[in-house]
Amino acid sequence: MANVLDGILAGVREDLAERQSRVSLADLKAMVADRPPALDPVPGFRSDGTSIIAEVKRSSPSKGDLANIPDPAALAAQYAGGGAKAISVLTEQRRFKGSLDDLVAVRAKVPSTPILRKDFIVEEYQLWEARAYGADLALLMVVSLDDRQLADFVALSTELGLTPLVESHNAAELDRAIGTGAVVLGVNARDLTTLEVDVTVFKALAPQIPTDRVKVAESGVAGPADVAQYREWGADVVLVGEALVKSGNPTDSVRRFSAA
Repeated sequence: MANVLDGILAGVREDLAERQSRVSLADLKAMVADRPPALDPVPGFRSDGTSIIAEVKRSSPSKGDLANIPDPAALAAQYAGGGAKAISVLTEQRRFKGSLDDLVAVRAKVPSTPILRKDFIVEEYQLWEARAYGADLALLMVVSLDDRQLADFVALSTELGLTPLVESHNAAELDRAIGTGAVVLGVNARDLTTLEVDVTVFKALAPQIPTDRVKVAESGVAGPADVAQYREWGADVVLVGEALVKSGNPTDSVRRFSAA
């Protein structure tokens, strides 16, 4: 039976094929060769306190339209001003209304803050895209990749200088994520097949993550108290989207979330 994620991935593959028809892999490789080295987010993620990845997020499959963001670069600058350790840019266009143009604009505006390309990565081409358009990190979702893809994508990310953020939602997925050797491991409280959120998923899985890895909590954050709860459960980093884009004062909100 088809689930929500299957529908998203079908659209992602259609849009990907269209981009591949316009920009060749050779073109992307040439763009990557001209880019300066990627920024390493790990030292920031390991710093004292709770690190925040602040997300540029216009819409979502679960909530619909969240915020009108005509200038994603300006929003990213506000996040950086508040001390965000990284900025997540959604580039999926159908459900999240993002684009690679957003990634380019944010990169140009915040050259010293690591940027995560958040999308549904199903082909190596998308990792080359991420690096070509300025990302420093790439999201890899265990749920949408088989073991060989997962291993290959982590290896290619590392080769390109991208830091893979390997995301899981249950114990079996987390075991696979740990097995890749990736340093930055995310636990998403949202089940992408149903869109239901259960923050206690992070509480249950965090103790299984080796202490030498960076633990990222994703989804289910409405305010600073939720960040504090994730921190108590062992999160080094918390990714926040909806609560920040709807806050009205992104800079102050990032500061408050970081201090939680």
